[in-house]
Amino acid sequence: MRLRKHLAFALTLVSILSFATPANADAIRDREYWLNDYGFTQAWKISKGAGVKVAVIDSGIDVSHPDLTSSVVQGVDISTLSAFVEQSPVQDFGYHGTMVASLLAGRGHGNNSGVIGVAPESQLISVAMRFDLQPQNTDEQVALGIHYAVDAGAKVINLSLTRNSKDWPALWDEAFQYAFDHDVVVVAAAGNRASGTEQVGAPATIPGVLAVAGVDKNAKISNQASTDGLTIGVSAPATDLVSAYPGSDYKIWSGTSGAAPIVSGLVALIRSKYPELDANNVINRVIATATKMTDEPYSVQFGYGLIDPQKALTAELPLVQQNPLGSLSDWVKLYRKSTDTAPAGEVSVPLEPRELAETQGFDSTQIVPIGVYVIFGTLVLVSVVKRLRRRK
Repeated sequence: MRLRKHLAFALTLVSILSFATPANADAIRDREYWLNDYGFTQAWKISKGAGVKVAVIDSGIDVSHPDLTSSVVQGVDISTLSAFVEQSPVQDFGYHGTMVASLLAGRGHGNNSGVIGVAPESQLISVAMRFDLQPQNTDEQVALGIHYAVDAGAKVINLSLTRNSKDWPALWDEAFQYAFDHDVVVVAAAGNRASGTEQVGAPATIPGVLAVAGVDKNAKISNQASTDGLTIGVSAPATDLVSAYPGSDYKIWSGTSGAAPIVSGLVALIRSKYPELDANNVINRVIATATKMTDEPYSVQFGYGLIDPQKALTAELPLVQQNPLGSLSDWVKLYRKSTDTAPAGEVSVPLEPRELAETQGFDSTQIVPIGVYVIFGTLVLVSVVKRLRRRK
């Protein structure tokens, strides 16, 4: 398999079914379990995210999809620095940005048909990037994308990607600080074990970033579509997520790539309801109202807990003066050396979707390599034991 450098999408793609034309108006909508289970439908009585721009730095968005035709208000292909009106995915696995966008701000269509996002009245800024260009690498594209998003008026930035490393390049220091200085909430996916991320990877490790872990339909931490780490802010649904897919289609997938836009949408609801609150207090609302999932106040699996949209919009909370998730500028002063560079590891691209029978669960191809390693290790161990016995 050809490898791409630096970044990978934080997803475990499970293409379980395809709905080019849903059998009935609710065939897709009924699968969005998180809307009712997490109280988003009730929260919409208070806020739907109107007036808030959210930047999706990803692979591009197919705005020809019936659920996204009015969601995207601005965009750029950051890999070529060219603005474009007709948004579309910019590479072979460009479906990712479309799926992320629909979970966040999908509009649905017709009579309660299609995917509706958790912040259906928010506006999207599409920052499309590529993972296969040289010499301009993906780290530079992310930095440029953040600057573009901030200058375009985004109040929330969604990053459903990971470096599969806790480290980040020094050029991100300035870019992320630029967002923080302009009162922007940055949300990032924690990464997934099934994609090779054993611990939270950057940008979810950057102080001040709202990192999102993933849970399954039973609100249990997902062993595949999530990972552990001390920088996790909150957790959100990450499995069996139905989303819009390029070509007026729909797919089901899993991963913190999907959990992140659900949290970004919640942030948009809060920013719409409380436009006077700065980013620090918006983040504080998300984590302070989260439902604790353990006996401890903080968990390396759940962060501060499971998101609660209704409480986040209604709770009376004292104001905070600092970002409860830390300060990037303080971290840079303490730890960054002028010669620091983050290692550029090689990571595989997301799996291409496959058409499967309608079942629930993970794509078994994600787990095959682990089985191969176990078998190989066992054979080696047996060989070693035999040699030792012969020496005796």
